[in-house]
Amino acid sequence: MTAPLLEVENLATHFMTRSGPLKAVDGVSFTVEAGEIVGLVGESGSGKSVTGFSILGLIDPPGQIAGGSVKLDGEELVGLPPGQLRAIRGKRISMVFQDPSATLNPVLTIGHQMRLAIEAHEKVSEKAARDRAAEALTRVGIPDAARRLDAHPHQFSGGMRQRVAIAIALLNRPALIICDEPTTALDVSIQAQILTEMKALARDLGTAMIWISHDLATVSSIASRLLVMYAGRIIEEGPVATVLRAPRHPYTAGLLASLPANAAPGQDLTQIPGSTPSLFALPPGCAFAPRCPQVHPECGTMPDLVRDGDRAVRCHFPLKTGGHP
Repeated sequence: MTAPLLEVENLATHFMTRSGPLKAVDGVSFTVEAGEIVGLVGESGSGKSVTGFSILGLIDPPGQIAGGSVKLDGEELVGLPPGQLRAIRGKRISMVFQDPSATLNPVLTIGHQMRLAIEAHEKVSEKAARDRAAEALTRVGIPDAARRLDAHPHQFSGGMRQRVAIAIALLNRPALIICDEPTTALDVSIQAQILTEMKALARDLGTAMIWISHDLATVSSIASRLLVMYAGRIIEEGPVATVLRAPRHPYTAGLLASLPANAAPGQDLTQIPGSTPSLFALPPGCAFAPRCPQVHPECGTMPDLVRDGDRAVRCHFPLKTGGHP
């Protein structure tokens, strides 16, 4: 068997504060195969975006990767000198942010920015760079791509700017793209188009993706495997269809029950009681215990992430088929 494209093992990312270390990511482990789309979901503050930034080495003080390993094609990324990391970012791993303004410079044309992204990693002629940029824009559904290269970001709609950001991520044909809620700010119809195009890109180019989102419905439409995070840890993992049909962790079951599609007309939406705990004041044991409908005394100790075939769950009393105790 070949090794996974990406191997994350016991990744820990801490932010040093006056109140002590804030453990935003605490012992996260998972793999991504070539061409696979993995969904990473959880509430705000669960650590999913910090996990993505940590993989890319984009953690700056007061944050630091406190431990663990991130390997891409067997090469260790944690601890690499900044220059070597820059050579990898944008070439072998790219990222698409929630807000395209984090990617696009408002004063440069789209073509200029795309040419700079190519030239950062290889020497090509201006014509070759322009041709590749136009091809990437066409691939993400932007019509009349050659002409639009001469436009500035403000001349594109929000959905089109996000398509440009995705095209830039694709320019150097990376093996892995980390997508940090790239469709959250878009309307539903544009969101559906981009999801369809990203699935096609993964299929046609063999590009793997980590799709980060708080929206289970969105992730379920694009990913084949699901990782659920809570308070800096992965608490459930498995094939998307299986997890949605039969969640093993009470938190995952609560997320699914809160989806509008699962509420009867005229009834209030189901909510998970309480709120996400502060990472400065996590309860002993299972972080979800104060909100869990089936808490037991044993939940005062931290459960391990127990694997069973293609499923994994971090719970002393995992749910059985159908999401019941």
